[in-house]
Amino acid sequence: MSVGLLKPTLCLTFDNLGEAAEVGAGARGAEGIGSHPTATVVVPAILDGLRSRGLAATFFVEGLNAEIYPELLRRIDAEGHEVAYHAWAHEQWGELDPDAQEENLARGLEAFDRLGLALSGIRPPGGLLGPGGTELVRRAGLEYSSPAGKGAGAVRGQDGDLALLPFQWRHVDAVCVLPTMAAVRERMTGSPQPIEPAAFLAFIDSGLGALTEGGGFASIVLHPFMREWFGEARLDALLDRVGSARENGLRVAPCREVAAQVLADAEAFEEGTTLDPTSWSG
Repeated sequence: MSVGLLKPTLCLTFDNLGEAAEVGAGARGAEGIGSHPTATVVVPAILDGLRSRGLAATFFVEGLNAEIYPELLRRIDAEGHEVAYHAWAHEQWGELDPDAQEENLARGLEAFDRLGLALSGIRPPGGLLGPGGTELVRRAGLEYSSPAGKGAGAVRGQDGDLALLPFQWRHVDAVCVLPTMAAVRERMTGSPQPIEPAAFLAFIDSGLGALTEGGGFASIVLHPFMREWFGEARLDALLDRVGSARENGLRVAPCREVAAQVLADAEAFEEGTTLDPTSWSG
């Protein structure tokens, strides 16, 4: 069986929003939330930057945000971007048993549905699918999952087909500083030491060129809470580079659009993904 091929394709994605991860980790209670700078300042600025460049992105956000920042989520959707699922409060997906995953996903999908947002996909926090695997995601009616791995692919099953649109850890901004990602940094740069923002930008820039020339699929993963580390000017530069790569033939699209293409020829993509067992939690 031949593996399906995509023209050079990039999904520009943003993970996490507001206080959800802090609430999920028990670092703060549910009171006094609703004014987190990532939701009030950073994401609106990102949306402005995307609009000025004509770029469409996918925002993987926790379900709790449907209750805290409904208008921001509606704005993301109204401006042509995709809202997708990132657990209820950033629970590490791979450590949840199947029942907990199912309950978590059902709760989140219902919360987004109340906003009039029908979700197509999930990115499991931590990068691992866990014991529920792809079967649980398919049964929930989603079209794709974005775990850690490489290569766009598809999983066939009685409950329907599921596209896999993985991300590689080396394309994640937070990997540059997370202590548990030292081995990934060593593979990227030859050293386990934290990576400077300028070096990450250069790495992404080089990767965009290789993707445009060599074809295939990749996903850049940026976190709004990392903007202070990365810097506003570098984020603007990264968006400019994505825009330039698009002018040179790179397809830049939300994950749901790429998933639709994969599922249209699911048999050809059945062997397209290699999952990565590495998790940000070590």
